[in-house]
Amino acid sequence: MPSSQTFAVVAAARLFALLAIGGPILWLRQSEGVVALLLIAAVWVYQGITATRRELELSLSPTTEAATIGIICAISMNYGPAILAALVVPPLYATAIAGTRTMMRTVLVELIAVVALALMWWERVTSEQAVAIFTWVMTGLGLSLIASVTFSSDRQPDPLAPYRDAQEHLKQLLALAGSLSSGLDVGALGGELLSEVSDRIPNRGLVLYVPRGEALTPVASTSDLDPGDLAACETLAGDVRHGAKDRRATVEIGHGFAFRVSDQAIVAGLRPVDSEPSAVSLTEVASSLGDNAVKLDAALLFAQFRDAATADERNRLAREMHDGVAQDIASLGYLVDALAARPADEQQAKVLGMLRERVSVVVSEVRRSVMNLRTSIGEAESLGAAISNVARHLSESSGIPIRVRLDEQPQRLRPEVEAELFRIAQEAMNNAVKHARATSIDVRCQVYAPEAIITVTDDGVGLQSARSDSHGLKIMRERARLVGAELVVRDNASRGLTVSVSLKIPRHSVGSHPAVPAP
Repeated sequence: MPSSQTFAVVAAARLFALLAIGGPILWLRQSEGVVALLLIAAVWVYQGITATRRELELSLSPTTEAATIGIICAISMNYGPAILAALVVPPLYATAIAGTRTMMRTVLVELIAVVALALMWWERVTSEQAVAIFTWVMTGLGLSLIASVTFSSDRQPDPLAPYRDAQEHLKQLLALAGSLSSGLDVGALGGELLSEVSDRIPNRGLVLYVPRGEALTPVASTSDLDPGDLAACETLAGDVRHGAKDRRATVEIGHGFAFRVSDQAIVAGLRPVDSEPSAVSLTEVASSLGDNAVKLDAALLFAQFRDAATADERNRLAREMHDGVAQDIASLGYLVDALAARPADEQQAKVLGMLRERVSVVVSEVRRSVMNLRTSIGEAESLGAAISNVARHLSESSGIPIRVRLDEQPQRLRPEVEAELFRIAQEAMNNAVKHARATSIDVRCQVYAPEAIITVTDDGVGLQSARSDSHGLKIMRERARLVGAELVVRDNASRGLTVSVSLKIPRHSVGSHPAVPAP
């Protein structure tokens, strides 16, 4: 992005060019030349306004401006030869915006425009006019080459530009938050969209899919479909996804159908077995879902933004803990070691030993916290694999055996859902390691997207009264509520504690509309 100083240089060049052209024209009272001067001034004022407002997509491109100035100069040069001085500016503008390559094209375009149109309009170019055209074009070329050194440094990428853009967009998002009548819950908005589809197309089941990587993730459905019907719907949605990426992408095979409702969502469903073909086309239905599709896309984008922001903040906290608190505690450990090497008496040696053991425990806790903050689920790693990875690290650091049993299908949950379920399981395992005084921990992870259940069971002391400064259970409940899951914490029949979180796909009966959540 060129700097404000660059635009100021171009604006000054245009102003002085207008003065250099306007002086002789006004002095000699060349009325036709005044019209040409006003036309050039109008073009440059428009360019200056759009550049000042940073609406560069509205500005004329350098070659378009060069062609426009060349045409004006060709038509009016017989009335006022001074008008040819305007040929200096377009190459300078091209250099400022795009560099020397574009500048060379701009010089060629304006030279062709002024000479070709002059020959067509006046049927001749005098030697004096040819010399003037050559002089001003070469002047513009020379000044542009000289200025290219300064302009090239201004076009270097600004590392703070993304943050400035983010500030502007976040301000707009905060201003708009109060006007979102339907909220940004993906499941609720997906169910609302499916209900509208059910009103238009008779069916025995609908599923709404959104892409994640190479797979499709179900978001909502209208009824419980058996595995065979779900597989058929997923196949139909996959055919639409790999087809045309527009609202006209539809698939109809037998009683099955699928169509794209937005850039990120695909609806697939099955008509009743004994039904007649519907008179309403899928394209018409997709077109009628415009409002709901926009809401759903906004919710999906917000979920992606929230995940990215959360991951960045967790990594920042992990870096601060590792480079700050962890290093300070480690330094205290070294100091205790130095004192323990030469104790004054046996009692002091015993106290220093206990202190060193406590410091080691705190260091382990900090390292575990850093690992928890930095661990996340990627595109390639499934929810079960991420939980297994955390369990392995916790078992190695604590010495408590943690057994993980996985029952997963290849189909993935939505990223924000996987992230919250992962953090709940992580917190449950951490609590079992730190507070339960358990000798073994069992973890069961079942994922049949879009449904899942995760259970963490230990053989420790069971549910204890919560400390005033403990918020782990409250946070787990909040995470479950965010993704529409149910969290159950109960004491086992013999001993220990079980933490279970289960996620069920939102069901919406055909023809009914879900309640609209508060924003």
